Amino acid sequence: MTLAETAAELRRLHTDPELLQVVNVWDVVSAKAVAALHATRAIATASHSIAATFGYPDGEQIPVDLMLDMVGRIAAAVDVPVTADLEAGYGDPGETIRRAIGVGVVGANLEDQLKPLAESVAAVEAAVAAGEAEGVPFVLNARTDAFLRGRDRERDTNVADAIERGRAYLEAGATCVFVPGNFGEDVVVELVAGLGEQRVSLIGLPDVPTPTRLQELGVARLSYGPYSQRVVLAELQDLASYLYDGGVLPAGIRPLN
Repeated sequence: MTLAETAAELRRLHTDPELLQVVNVWDVVSAKAVAALHATRAIATASHSIAATFGYPDGEQIPVDLMLDMVGRIAAAVDVPVTADLEAGYGDPGETIRRAIGVGVVGANLEDQLKPLAESVAAVEAAVAAGEAEGVPFVLNARTDAFLRGRDRERDTNVADAIERGRAYLEAGATCVFVPGNFGEDVVVELVAGLGEQRVSLIGLPDVPTPTRLQELGVARLSYGPYSQRVVLAELQDLASYLYDGGVLPAGIRPLN
């Protein structure tokens, strides 16, 4: 497929009634491992995990060139659409999206960090315009930090803020609205009612409903952020401790496809 066709496929995966699940990856080998699974329809990168891979803290501390190099390597290594977590755009959302498209990425998360709404809408508009200029129906998963940065606020305030911001981002051309937070079905129902079916993107935290239920509720996408990497690294620590204690590698270790 051409890059434009790949982007169109990623957009279809977001707008179809079936929930799009993406297990986040952080390098080529993790991307290839997930892409080899029959159920994988798209790959999503995790900015926190890529930054950690190179020894940087989260929060746009990693040089943008290094981030784009990694997401480009991932896109080149797999045959499914790749959407990248590009934080808040590294100071220039439009240019960052343009460069991401140049390395084969057809979708991205762009977070608002609860900046003033006009500033956040301008960032979304710049990202959408970059896709249009490149002739790619770029899939923008516009993230609002209403819950992540609003922990000291009332629940209803966070819901209302997420909906107000999300509607503005959709009007500016975003494909869907990413509302990360550890909340239950009641909040999900309100978000879908306020933003529309196939417009809400969530992260799979413990209190969030199951994928099956999210699909029934009209959620577009479910991702897992840095938690996939944390699970893998915890398993690695457990293996190392077991081996240090005299254990041996299990028989039948399967090769990666």
